[in-house]
Amino acid sequence: MTKAAAAPAVVGPIVIVPVGTDDEALDACLAALDAATAPGTPVWLADDAQAGPRGYAIIERWVTRTALKADYTRRQRSVGEVAHLDEVLAACGDADVAVLASDALPAPGWLSRLSSALASDGAIATATPWSNAGEAAAWPRIGEIDPVPDDLERVSRAAKAMPALHPELPAAVSHAVLLRGAARRRAGGLDATSYASWYAALIDLSLRLAGLGWRNALCDTAFVGRRGEGGPFDGDMDALAARWPDWHARLANYLMQDPLRASRVQLASLLEHLGPPEPQRDLFA
Repeated sequence: MTKAAAAPAVVGPIVIVPVGTDDEALDACLAALDAATAPGTPVWLADDAQAGPRGYAIIERWVTRTALKADYTRRQRSVGEVAHLDEVLAACGDADVAVLASDALPAPGWLSRLSSALASDGAIATATPWSNAGEAAAWPRIGEIDPVPDDLERVSRAAKAMPALHPELPAAVSHAVLLRGAARRRAGGLDATSYASWYAALIDLSLRLAGLGWRNALCDTAFVGRRGEGGPFDGDMDALAARWPDWHARLANYLMQDPLRASRVQLASLLEHLGPPEPQRDLFA
């Protein structure tokens, strides 16, 4: 299954899962991805020499059984999280790409709703779904890590009933993000020289995109669970502060003001009063 890096030939979003070292989390992520995503969706499992024998066995079994159009590549030697992901993104050209953390648990309909967010406004460069561990996009409490909801399908139905307002976020968040390919290429891709983590490189990319006039938006109709938040590597926060001196203050101000408080309350209310699922519901519509 090890191949040279090359993107699937598709028209539409490609899902990229940067493979990590947590085999149990990867297994759960792939199972949720399979259940929550429309059959035939292109998925690229990109391994920067991270998976061990058990992780490889999980991937091999999943690739042969999934209804998704799955591909797997593995580098012989690691080049680093950001450099590897930038290489993968570059191979996707102008295609829109959803980067899904390998410990994330997407809820049904997540990708189609992210795609709808990009289609609704040509100025949106990044669309981030709600998450229980999503920092500025966290639900039910901003900036806090809550347990993954017991019933992601139910949360998905509640989120689907939300008005698609696509409000501004200070930056995209690394649990899951759909990147507009043309915008990413115009911004120059990821900075693998300054940052070691996808967490920090995504913040930097978001801020560069905003500087070019693009928007980093919340997809308020989609939800992706995660066991914990992503985080920076050593030196990443210093590099962010040097390039973007007001970033930490801007993020702190956003978290304190919580401009999405009303949306969080609305989603909680919709979930509380949600009826039973429709017998013939289409979760991918």
